[in-house]
Amino acid sequence: MLYEAERRDLCTVVKTMFDRFNTNAAGGNVSVRMNGNHIIMTPTLMSQEKLCNLEPYQILVVDMNENIVEGDGRITREINMHMACYHENESIGCVLHAHPKESFVFATLGMDMPNLTEATQKLGKIPTLEYRPATTVELAEIVRKHMISLGEKVTPAAMLLNKHGILITDETLHKAYDMLERIEYNAYVASKALVFEKLGIAAIPNGVSAH
Repeated sequence: MLYEAERRDLCTVVKTMFDRFNTNAAGGNVSVRMNGNHIIMTPTLMSQEKLCNLEPYQILVVDMNENIVEGDGRITREINMHMACYHENESIGCVLHAHPKESFVFATLGMDMPNLTEATQKLGKIPTLEYRPATTVELAEIVRKHMISLGEKVTPAAMLLNKHGILITDETLHKAYDMLERIEYNAYVASKALVFEKLGIAAIPNGVSAH
């Protein structure tokens, strides 16, 4: 089996992601660059049908032309977002798309997320991108343009997908998952902070904007 250890590791991460409400049964997908020729990627319907309880043989090995090299399953239509990231910058080693519970509040409202916690400061702005329907070429192009706008600073990077979820790029799978957890905690804090500010209990510090 190609990349058996890496595929097994990806199974562990996506199950953890699902169990900790960092994605839901409506979707999510994760890919990891192996080299210049291959990525490994979760199959379509990993959440809906399998509740992210995957076996290594179900993780797909995919070439850079989006052909399955090995694995039992079908490629998600959202691979276009992943490839938009990989093709724009060779330093990206992992693309993680999820539907995290707390961050989804900001994505659904079309709001940029206030970046308040120390653990997320390296990200800078956490924007919500312009809306395009899930799985579409148009959404992949919005993601591509955002990646280009970041220049060389694409690891780590995070963007909310309007009404859809989150997309994170980083150097490795574990760094990307770590950033997902950090952003979720920041989203929880930001939601509470906005309520406290509105009630006059405490202002959001350092002039951080809610929009």
